[in-house]
Amino acid sequence: MRPLKSQYPICWWIFCGYLWVYVLSHSLGWTKEQASKLKGVSALHLSHLSGRTQADAIIGFQESRFSSNGSVTCEDLKGVGSFDTTCLLNSDLYSTTDIYVVGAGNLEILPNVEIVCPIEGCTISFNLSGNAKVGQNAAIVAGTVVFSAASLTMGPNSSLNTSALGGSPPPQTSGTPVGYDGAGGGHGGRGASCLKTNQTNFWGGDVYAWSTLSYPYAYGSKGGRTSDGGKYGGIGGGRVFLNITDVLYINGSVSAKGGDGGTLGGGGSGGSIIIRAQKLRGFGVISAAGGKGWGGGGGGRISMNCYSKQEDVKITVHGGLSIGCSGNAGAAGTYFDASVLSLRVGNDNLTTETETPLLDFSTSPLWTNVYVENNAKVLVPLLWTRVQVRGQISLYCKSSIIFGLSEYPVSEFELVAEELLMSDSIIKVYGAFRMSVKMLLMLNSHIQVDGGGNADVATSVLEVRNLVVLKDYSVISSNANLALFGQGLLKLTGQGDAIKGQRLSLSQFYNITVGPGSLLQAPLDDDESRSLVTESLCESPTCPVDLVTPPDDCHVNYTLSFSMQVCRVEDILVNGVIKGSIVHIHRSRTVIVDTGGMITASELGCRTGIGMGNYSNGAGAGAGHGGRGGSGFFKGNLSEGGQRYGSADLPCELGSGTEDPHQSDGYVVGGGIIVIGSRQWPLFRLDNYGFISADGQSRGVQTLNSNDTLIGGLGGGSGGTILLFLQSLALAENSSLSVLGGYGGSLGGGGGGGGRIHFHWSKIAGGEEYVPLAFVDGAINFSGGAGSGDGIRGEKGTITGKKCPKGLYGTFCTECRVGTYKDEEGSDVDLCKDCSFERLPTRARFVYVRGGVTQSTCPYKCISEKYRMPKCYTPFEELLYTFGGPWPFTFLLLCMVMLLAVALSTLRIKLMGSGCSYETKNSMEHQDDQRFPYLLSLSEVRGGKSEDTQTHVHRMYFMGPNTFREPWHLPYSPPAAIFEIVYEDAFNRFIDEINSVAAYEWWEGSVHSILLLLAYPCAWSWKQWRRRKKIHRLQEFVKSEYDHSCLRSCRSRALYKGMKVGATPDLMVSYIDFFLGGDEKRIDIVISIQKRFPMPIIFGGDGSYMSPYNLHNDTLLVNLVGQHVPATVWNRLVAGLNAQLRTVRHGSIRTALLPVINWLTTHGNSQLEFHDVKLELGWFQATSSGYYQLGILVVAGGCTLHDLHHSEYLDICDTSSRSSASVAENSANLDEDNQSHTSHVLSRKKITRGFNGGIINEDTLKSLGYKRDFLFPLSLLLLNTRPVGRQDTVQFFITVMLLADLFVTILMLFLFYWISLGAFLAVLLILPLSLLSPFPAGLNALFTNGPKRASLARVYALWNASSITNILVAFICGMIHYVIISVHSLEKANIWHSKEDEKWWFLPTILVLLKAVQARFVDWNIANLEVKDLSVFSPDPDTFWAYESVS
Repeated sequence: MRPLKSQYPICWWIFCGYLWVYVLSHSLGWTKEQASKLKGVSALHLSHLSGRTQADAIIGFQESRFSSNGSVTCEDLKGVGSFDTTCLLNSDLYSTTDIYVVGAGNLEILPNVEIVCPIEGCTISFNLSGNAKVGQNAAIVAGTVVFSAASLTMGPNSSLNTSALGGSPPPQTSGTPVGYDGAGGGHGGRGASCLKTNQTNFWGGDVYAWSTLSYPYAYGSKGGRTSDGGKYGGIGGGRVFLNITDVLYINGSVSAKGGDGGTLGGGGSGGSIIIRAQKLRGFGVISAAGGKGWGGGGGGRISMNCYSKQEDVKITVHGGLSIGCSGNAGAAGTYFDASVLSLRVGNDNLTTETETPLLDFSTSPLWTNVYVENNAKVLVPLLWTRVQVRGQISLYCKSSIIFGLSEYPVSEFELVAEELLMSDSIIKVYGAFRMSVKMLLMLNSHIQVDGGGNADVATSVLEVRNLVVLKDYSVISSNANLALFGQGLLKLTGQGDAIKGQRLSLSQFYNITVGPGSLLQAPLDDDESRSLVTESLCESPTCPVDLVTPPDDCHVNYTLSFSMQVCRVEDILVNGVIKGSIVHIHRSRTVIVDTGGMITASELGCRTGIGMGNYSNGAGAGAGHGGRGGSGFFKGNLSEGGQRYGSADLPCELGSGTEDPHQSDGYVVGGGIIVIGSRQWPLFRLDNYGFISADGQSRGVQTLNSNDTLIGGLGGGSGGTILLFLQSLALAENSSLSVLGGYGGSLGGGGGGGGRIHFHWSKIAGGEEYVPLAFVDGAINFSGGAGSGDGIRGEKGTITGKKCPKGLYGTFCTECRVGTYKDEEGSDVDLCKDCSFERLPTRARFVYVRGGVTQSTCPYKCISEKYRMPKCYTPFEELLYTFGGPWPFTFLLLCMVMLLAVALSTLRIKLMGSGCSYETKNSMEHQDDQRFPYLLSLSEVRGGKSEDTQTHVHRMYFMGPNTFREPWHLPYSPPAAIFEIVYEDAFNRFIDEINSVAAYEWWEGSVHSILLLLAYPCAWSWKQWRRRKKIHRLQEFVKSEYDHSCLRSCRSRALYKGMKVGATPDLMVSYIDFFLGGDEKRIDIVISIQKRFPMPIIFGGDGSYMSPYNLHNDTLLVNLVGQHVPATVWNRLVAGLNAQLRTVRHGSIRTALLPVINWLTTHGNSQLEFHDVKLELGWFQATSSGYYQLGILVVAGGCTLHDLHHSEYLDICDTSSRSSASVAENSANLDEDNQSHTSHVLSRKKITRGFNGGIINEDTLKSLGYKRDFLFPLSLLLLNTRPVGRQDTVQFFITVMLLADLFVTILMLFLFYWISLGAFLAVLLILPLSLLSPFPAGLNALFTNGPKRASLARVYALWNASSITNILVAFICGMIHYVIISVHSLEKANIWHSKEDEKWWFLPTILVLLKAVQARFVDWNIANLEVKDLSVFSPDPDTFWAYESVS
């Protein structure tokens, strides 16, 4: 309120001025035009007020006018009602005077009603407190239209029109053009002049009322005329002021357009429109456009202050079309949005060459946005102008902003905004340009800075803090110094994008991306620009200090040497081109030149220079630099090439050129300088996938004399300099670093010398901290250019690096090769000396050392990590050599084994007693107990008591091998021997029940199969355990569970004593003994029972190592046979027979049974003949699977086999027996022809007493069938032998073998663990437990006393034999290892293949021998334990029977 109060006096003066003008005009009879001029003066006074004060002043003036002159009523306007209530205007009204309406009510102008005052400057004003409405197609036409109401609604096609009715513009303005060119009038934008060309700056009427931009209230100007005395062109637009408190609906039009001038005059300029409203709605048009004419009129001015706007309302301020020059319409006017303080200049895509000057910009408050669009051209003409807004400056659709005047390019302009957005637009600056924005986005746009070639013009500095993006051929260029800096991203997106300058500095961005096809360039392409940059360095022999040690800041001035500087940029990605005479990139972190990218200074050096090539009489020599230029030769004339210059250790010189002294042949330019990094701020990493070059120029143009004859050409320019201060380099394949000399001109031109490349490594770490400095797969070119004709090629340039520390050599400080060392600084490869081989072990090789070897004692390592430093022994060899070598170690190991064996033997004898005293008693218990006493108690396996012998009827043997696949079973139908004491049907039911009991469960066989794969001894133990459980189950079933219902004897059924189950100790044969109950009535039963002979006795065992054949001699058998043979004779016979049977193996049964048959003949039957008894060997109990059992047939009581009648056994054999016998017959496979001469033999016939089988003799033995199992090869180790005596000695040697086996096994595992963990596990676990179990099993057997010793010894023998599998696995693993080592040794010639590696087989072989020897001693030990009486092996029958009483 204070500003308003301070302006009250001014308002009163203005008010008095209007009164004076009004009275004077009426009293003196002035015309409207004269009065409007005075009003214009008052309008000029309004320009000194603020925008809000201007509006209040306008309304206040009108109210005072109304009060003094009186306002019209509703009836005066041919309406109905009152302006204090509601006035309806329903009739057209034409007036020639001003109309002022004041009221507190509402106004409604009905559709199609027109209120017209067609006088220029005429005013129609409505000042109401209520609402106003303009109906459809209604119109208000006047020079000034004012509406002040609560709300205003304009119907469709309604209008508030002041077009071409404007009064006089403010005095002292040049809006109306002078002259007779028919130019357009000016107001918000200049009027067009058809005299304007690209070289002239003519325009029509100029702009005015800039200071009242926010509340413009000036009339538009008239267009110019085309002749003296002719009428002016179109009249300017009027004024519209809408002051609406609430909502403004515009569905029609609000216009203040300039009038058309036709072909004889220029178009009038647009007028002024002020709109104040809370809300703007609708889809109408608001326009202050210029009028059409010979030269189009400029646009007017629109100011709008609406809190809420609907974008469907179209607002235009474009210039008018020019008839005389269609491509140069009037300039656009201004549209100012006072609500957000934004300015918009748009020409609605009308092409124009006429500018809209923007004279100054508000600094308090700052504008928000400035939009220049749709072919508008804005001019900022002052010498120094600061354009500052709070938001964005946007240029769209072929618009432009021009700063300064082309005639005076010395101005300095400043642009400050948040964002600068450009699309298909141009910013042209004459002078220097300073810009400060956060974001610069350019799409097909240009920023052009023209310094006019004036050296005094300041550097243009563009500060873009966050983001710079150039896209689609966008260019920033300056023909003076240009600096662009910020803190974000600078991105040149792609093709055509460029930043160019005479000197160019890019700094402080975190990333610069030069996209494919884009360009960063300094200097410009012309020779003058290049010479201006390079002139001071071409003749200087010293290196500019600012290139090696640049200043801390990144400013641009003429004292610095660079043409292009990239400073304080973190990462630079180059897919396009960076081009400059002196390119300096420093204080950066990484530079990546991608595929297709290029950093180049080629052909941008000196045209003369220190190494300038000579030219004499047509012979042009090449320029020199890093290498001397090639000599030129033409028609006998020789010119020497340019000299070398500069330093190879730290080069920073421009390449030299060559020129004709008379300049008739032109010139050739050398290469420029590329410096990346600096001493103080080296580059962290340079990745080059493209090209970095500073090549000299080649002379490709033929040289002509004045008479157009060819003469010798100029020589080539020399290569420039590439100086790299960096930490690491990656030069990819197909990339290059190049300082090539140029080719010589035709007819004898010499080639230019190569340039210089230097790698100044900032940090060369040695030792463990070393990392490779460079990865070079691309090309580094520094050769001289080729000469033409007789011209000489230029010399090579230089490529150098910083001196390398110890251990490193070469330009890139790489490590000396393996086997060499370097103990001094320098880069020469000869400094890497060969290491000595004298102290290198056989299995060792020199190794790579990070950072290189710096001492003469070169480190080495073994060819494999399996070998032990420092001698590269295997762990096994290291163990050997720890004790002096193989032989001392073997001797110590042998001594230790012997000492431990003596100690263990002493301890065993002390605990167990000596084994030298044999028991002389050869009782039944002694013979049987030594083999499997722990499997079955004696009470279970012995027969009945002696008194049971008289009641014993028959022994019925179970058939089958008692395995999980084929368990024991009894045949159906009772044998003839028990047919009279059993019920046949009940007996068959009993067979079913007991066979089901004898069968094994499925899981028992499964467990056995698994154990058979894992550990055979465990499988055997499992099988024996389950057999024992099965015997117990059978005994319990017959003894307790079965009711003996099959027996005829009531007493036997009542007492459960008619049947008993028994078995041999090895659990291979089981049987049921049948007894009389004592209450049988028939005498013939007792008589038949007494005829027990011939009686078969089946052997126990199955001919295997664990179960050898044996005759089980229980009390019942002794008593039965004792009826004919004394017990001592029978026991001695059984002992001798078992001694013969223990060596019989089922796998070789045909050969093994022959000694038994002979023994029975020589030792057995020869003695038994005295007792009228004879024994025959036979096979019995044949099953469908082909399994049969061996045994003997005892014939007693004078009965012989020949006396047996065929009818006797045919009748007593059942069908099942015949079926089984047929299988046995096939097994025996006896020929019918052999039966005729076999005395006392029943072949392929049934033996009496219910047994099926046959007699085995020398004739039938050859046809006896047998099967070999898969473990048959182990029979070479597992062999039942005869006893050898010397039990303690044998057990001592077993102890020695056991300990030796353990130690060798451990050493072998140690060896294979060294070969590989897989080999170690394979040897140890295939089969599991087998390799290490023999030792505990052997100790258990040696230190066990009692009847279990022999059986435990057999288990020990099983473990010993099964461990052979592990040794076979060891051989396989060893062979695989040997093959792998051999293949690797062939593939890598530098790997030694030591002979020691071929001796892996030694320990497994020793272990096999130990196993074999150990097995033989165990077999002897078992024989000593099982057979105490050696006389049973006596070949002399008399000697054998001499020990009858002892047995």
